Amino acid sequence: MTFEYPYLLLLLSFFIYCLYRCRVKTKERFFVHLNFFSPATQWYRWEMLAKIAVLTALFLALASPIFVDRTDPLNRNGIDIVLTLDGSGSMNVSGFDEKSRASRFEISQKIAQDFVLQRLEDNVGVVLFGDFAFIASPVTYEKEIVAEMIGYLNHGMAGQNTAIGDGIAAALRALKYSKAKSKIIILLTDGEHNSGGTSPKDAVAQAKAMGVKIYTIGIGNKGEFDKELLETIAEESGGEFFSAYNSEALEDAYDTINSLEKSQIKSRAYKVKDYYFQWPLAFAFVLLFLLLWKRSRQ
Repeated sequence: MTFEYPYLLLLLSFFIYCLYRCRVKTKERFFVHLNFFSPATQWYRWEMLAKIAVLTALFLALASPIFVDRTDPLNRNGIDIVLTLDGSGSMNVSGFDEKSRASRFEISQKIAQDFVLQRLEDNVGVVLFGDFAFIASPVTYEKEIVAEMIGYLNHGMAGQNTAIGDGIAAALRALKYSKAKSKIIILLTDGEHNSGGTSPKDAVAQAKAMGVKIYTIGIGNKGEFDKELLETIAEESGGEFFSAYNSEALEDAYDTINSLEKSQIKSRAYKVKDYYFQWPLAFAFVLLFLLLWKRSRQ
């Protein structure tokens, strides 16, 4: 919340000062019993406070209070991203983080959630794959919902094997109606392709045809994931491959992708502004009407 013309508020002090000093001079009258006029004196004080409130409200309206929405989905220029997570049985193995007994899948979940919440200007979707793949969350601007959905996922939900080709194919289906200029898939796995009805080669060819880049991340111990396949997928699609042998390396991989795929920052002209000048203006008119009504009855 801010003001479009905040400098106008500087004039308010001069007008309030004028309420006390710039009064119309009236003819002086002298009375003996001043106590008869104590209620009038009290009303004068209230009237003065009401006038100050009217002036303040009018100047607030002139300064034009606005709420600026810098993350409005109608005016962003972001990237469409699909996180494609391995949910096979091997992702339940612990030891990926020396400081935690959490499984690879649990650690990957947390890091993926943090990544999603950082992509303020982007649409994000989620795919989980094992024996088969399914879209856990469509590509959407509601990152809080996507992050929450990631938390609901469990290893083994899609089976115990690793269908990398099906995972990519499902991610491409999620991007089918995307109109974003930049579309990417982040594929995370700790195994080798050994299941599913779509080969990684065919899936990558489809990704190239759609103009989708694939970033691949192999996690786990050396030799557990198919490094050569993941490198090929990333290279042929225009993405990049990362190997993560611990949780810190996985965080670094996501941070690198975050820096490589930056959304275009919106200019001031494309920010959405909600104007609220009508509220202090309405308050001023109501209070002014009450003052005039009170004075007419005196």
